[in-house]
Amino acid sequence: MFENFWGNAHVVEALERMIAGDRISQTLLFAGPEGVGKATLARRFGAALMGDPEKIEHDDLSLPENVATVTARERWPAEKRNENPLLFSTHPDFVTFAPDGPLRQISIPQMRSLKERVPFKPLRGNRRVFLIDHMDRAGEQAANSLLKTLEEPPEHLILILTAENAFDLLPTIRSRAVPFWFGPLSKEEMDEFAASRALDQPVRRLSLAAGSPGLAVSLDLEAYDRRRAAMLALLEVAAGAAPFGTWIPHSEVIGRTKSEKLEVYLKVLYDLLRDLLILRETGGDIRNEDLRRKLEPLARRISFPWIRAAVKKLDELVELIRRNIQKTIALDDLIVELRAA
Repeated sequence: MFENFWGNAHVVEALERMIAGDRISQTLLFAGPEGVGKATLARRFGAALMGDPEKIEHDDLSLPENVATVTARERWPAEKRNENPLLFSTHPDFVTFAPDGPLRQISIPQMRSLKERVPFKPLRGNRRVFLIDHMDRAGEQAANSLLKTLEEPPEHLILILTAENAFDLLPTIRSRAVPFWFGPLSKEEMDEFAASRALDQPVRRLSLAAGSPGLAVSLDLEAYDRRRAAMLALLEVAAGAAPFGTWIPHSEVIGRTKSEKLEVYLKVLYDLLRDLLILRETGGDIRNEDLRRKLEPLARRISFPWIRAAVKKLDELVELIRRNIQKTIALDDLIVELRAA
């Protein structure tokens, strides 16, 4: 039923049983890591219910034209975005609400727009499907505004919420949704996926993607290497292995790069800290294998409490991203705190 969908067979089979038995829950929660196919399977599920898969696939947020739309809206004033909430609906009965604005959040106007569309009957068939992609990026007010719809959805409506971490959602939202837990793909599944897509540099892509086919395809290796070089310099300075002056050129470049958000650097930092932990504790396989010679002496220099403190600080920065904190100040502060640790 869901052709060319890779991995998470347990979720696929559960959805197929739902459709076969015509016992479909009205609110579904797809939770799991970035790029493992949550939104993709939501679209395939909608197509299985309503047909016209080609139209529904036009709402794939990774398509260049949709990326351009979302990126362009970041430059809009907030008033203009609020007057025209972001949604994609090439198929009249399948609507996708995606994170919007410079902070990439699900907004209150978007949830109001959703509520306005809820009573409308399907134009074709007997169902409508609304996908809220990255519901975990909704503020508390936006999330609360969805609760009324979750409590009393009309018979024709199916809501699908996606989230990287289900526990970032309000408990009242989680309690009203049937959860489906997505996990990273196995090495064998990723190898088959890479072969089917004829990916360039497949070994490196698969290592960095960590079981995520979406990341394996979308990863810009040149941009990743540039960010990784900066974050490695940050860690070396933070661990006292290099003087603070070696960080300044990287900080200046990051500050001048307006199109890159702090979030993309933090993701690279998480990966490097994971590798340092593995090298320090077991010396096993790491994601950035080509950096092993540089990471090994750094891993010997730091302690487990230092790594734990670094991860805790990164977690705090992830929470602060929604407040539009300044990139270079946040990273400078991270270095100062970890040097003290």
